[in-house]
Amino acid sequence: MKTTLLGVVLAATAAMTFAAPKVKGQSSRPYMGYVYPAGGQQGTAFAVKIGGQAIDDVTGVIVSGGGVSAKVQKCFKKIGPQEMTLLRDQLRELKAARKTAKTPDPAADDLIARIEKRIEEYCQRPASAALAGLVFLEFTIAKDAVPGKRELRLVVPNGVSNPLAFHVGQHPEHTRKPMLTAEFIVLGKEQLALRKRPADEEEVRVTPPCTLNGQIASGEINRYRFTARKGQRLVISALARQLIPFIADAVPGWFQPVLALYDSKGREIAYQDDFRFKPDPVVLFDVPQDGEYVAAISDAIHRGREDFVYRITIGEEPYLTSVFPLGGPVGETHAVKMQGWNLEGATLKQPAKDAAAGLQSVAAIVKGVVSNAVPFALDTLPETFDKEPNDAPTAAQKVTLPVIVNGRIDKKGDWDVFEFQGKAGQDIVAEVYARRLDSPMDPVLKITSADGKLLAFNDDHEDAGNGVNTHHADSYAALKLPADGVYRVHIGDTVRGGGDEYGYRLRISAARPDFALRTVPSSVTLRTKSGGGNITVYVQRKDGSTGPITVSLKNPPAGISCKPVTLTGTQTVARLAIKCDLPATTQPIDLIVTGSMATAQGKPPVQHDAVPCEDRMQAFLWRHLVPAQDLKAVIYDAEHKPAPKRVMPPPSPADVEEAKKKLAGSTAKFTKSQVTGRLRQIEDLYQEGLLTDAFTSKRVAECTVQE
Repeated sequence: MKTTLLGVVLAATAAMTFAAPKVKGQSSRPYMGYVYPAGGQQGTAFAVKIGGQAIDDVTGVIVSGGGVSAKVQKCFKKIGPQEMTLLRDQLRELKAARKTAKTPDPAADDLIARIEKRIEEYCQRPASAALAGLVFLEFTIAKDAVPGKRELRLVVPNGVSNPLAFHVGQHPEHTRKPMLTAEFIVLGKEQLALRKRPADEEEVRVTPPCTLNGQIASGEINRYRFTARKGQRLVISALARQLIPFIADAVPGWFQPVLALYDSKGREIAYQDDFRFKPDPVVLFDVPQDGEYVAAISDAIHRGREDFVYRITIGEEPYLTSVFPLGGPVGETHAVKMQGWNLEGATLKQPAKDAAAGLQSVAAIVKGVVSNAVPFALDTLPETFDKEPNDAPTAAQKVTLPVIVNGRIDKKGDWDVFEFQGKAGQDIVAEVYARRLDSPMDPVLKITSADGKLLAFNDDHEDAGNGVNTHHADSYAALKLPADGVYRVHIGDTVRGGGDEYGYRLRISAARPDFALRTVPSSVTLRTKSGGGNITVYVQRKDGSTGPITVSLKNPPAGISCKPVTLTGTQTVARLAIKCDLPATTQPIDLIVTGSMATAQGKPPVQHDAVPCEDRMQAFLWRHLVPAQDLKAVIYDAEHKPAPKRVMPPPSPADVEEAKKKLAGSTAKFTKSQVTGRLRQIEDLYQEGLLTDAFTSKRVAECTVQE
């Protein structure tokens, strides 16, 4: 594994980057550790549980795209043993009163159920404090909601959380009961320390096509039994790392799912722990005979926790294993050859005609069912295809620069060689896009002169903008040509692999000085009353770019402003100070950070909008910039004190007298700070609606007589 180009800088600035205004009860930016389930079927309503930090008072839910809505049901902040004692005392009183009541009391029954749910979710020493806060939502997905991946965020009064993946599915879904918060894990005894699922939940019968939602506990295996017919071509695909790309305190830094398939006699007939270089496995299964089969999922090294969330889809689904070419010119309809499973009669869902140059995606559609999406690159340069035989310098394919070659390493040990004419002093760049476009190819690149002299060589080149990929396998070579003449670019696979799926896009052109911007984090809190906030901007320079880059806000709303910051050719990070003169808002707003770099010879400046990102740690050490769709901003008044949801009653004189009598016969004495803390705990549970007025009066009276 490799750290990103920005890893050292990020490690040094992470604490500063995530700073947010501190308010009572919330000391940091809201954070989501997991969403469960991480999606649902079109036209359904269902419950969702979220674990995280600083999510005690969620006021809204944002889901990108349309057709998905959510309502907040309840929020559970982390509580301790003293709060649990209060809840158990209240529960005993309510149940005792119910036994003696002459008529049913629906309000008391509801409160009993809510207290029991709160107690059930309690964990004194959770395995991860970052997952201890809980939010429960009710989701509704419209029948016509576009299927595929969305982004989900939570909104609290002082900020917006990080985004997590949320999928709109097209098939019936089965969701296992949410896992209870894991107890404190003792190294080497994790399985004993975690709460176990009942035995009757270990295996579930399902009917394909379907999508299965679950969480893996330490040492756990989830099994799904289904019936299949001979001749069916089943796709069993798992999403796990694609839901939560990085987990800071787990090695290798994400949930590493393993899929296994068993026949009716319990014999293993298929096994996958990945799909090519991707951690999420896919089993492609030709059913040999009618019967029952069992699909099982677990973690590769038997770890587990609430954030080990998965989605498995089983069915005769259209599934793309590769496309060719891997990209094309902007603004055109592309002739693309699709490879995969269950693609008979498939049509290609292409990028929009007005899609900009850069990374887009395509998918197959069969009878209305949309396949997995695969990357597809758009560019403005002229394009061509590699033409065999071009395996040796003597058979090199002649190309005219600039050009993008769409090619394949179509057999093991294959090399593709391209020849061009160059002039002395010309800056030439050869860049491969393969792994970044989901090709299994691990390219290696070299540039030689006409006599075979090696002038440039590269295997792996780091792309800091590709924040989810931990192996930057694509190659890049830059060269100032020494003389007029013929030059050749050679491309092959590092491990001598090859096949129809080993596609690539090779750019050979003069250097195109350029840049890309990333902002961290993907949301910012702006303080009201001539206040504001800060955001960090990282610059990724390309093709030897050294020009100054001016960074600013793009068309900000009235009342929000930012003084532009200019980075010199040696600077890679800047801090934007955003000023806000607006009052507090209940809904987040979208901001866009943009950059401009002047060009030579009077050409228009190069301009790019920044990609919002989250700074994420992988496996205790490496840091990555994970892209998000939008930069969200909340305008927050730190001096505003919202009215309490309930007005806590003062203790009654009778309760005070009773408390005094108890204290008179007791030797227990409490400090002022202990009394203050006790009152705060009572207040918090009362505001959460878990204590009655009568119970609260008694407990407050006990504190009052201690003062």
